[in-house]
Amino acid sequence: MNLEQLGLFGVFLGGAIPWLEAIAVVPAGIVLGLDPVLTVVFASVGNIITIAVFAYGGGALRNWIVSRRVAKGKEAESPKFVKAQKAFDKYGIYGMAALGPILIGTQFAAAASVAAGVKPLKVTVLVSAAMVIWATIIAWAVVSLGISFVEA
Repeated sequence: MNLEQLGLFGVFLGGAIPWLEAIAVVPAGIVLGLDPVLTVVFASVGNIITIAVFAYGGGALRNWIVSRRVAKGKEAESPKFVKAQKAFDKYGIYGMAALGPILIGTQFAAAASVAAGVKPLKVTVLVSAAMVIWATIIAWAVVSLGISFVEA
């Protein structure tokens, strides 16, 4: 495995990690010298996988998290989830898809949307599409500004 392949694997993993997300690892990958198109693709695929997991497994995952929090003597809902629910109530599914990647994270936007009653497939498609658009815009901006740690 060469250095670029290792970097793209790292971008894929980074895109799959909640809170890190594709929109955060895309500029990092490009700045470190990875191909911008491949960086967006790998980060997006990693992120889309976890968006689908949170959308389809959101109900079971939410119940598990709530029971763990209650067992530890904490509030049932985490502050992050409460913020996600408020965002859904204010913006709806399209607002969550568009703003979720930058406000609360794609995975939490997906989970909150499903918890609010939107079908998992619709959530996965909309949140993923918005994330790809954000990642592409960020990649374009980084490339246009010529930001790089690697000599050309």
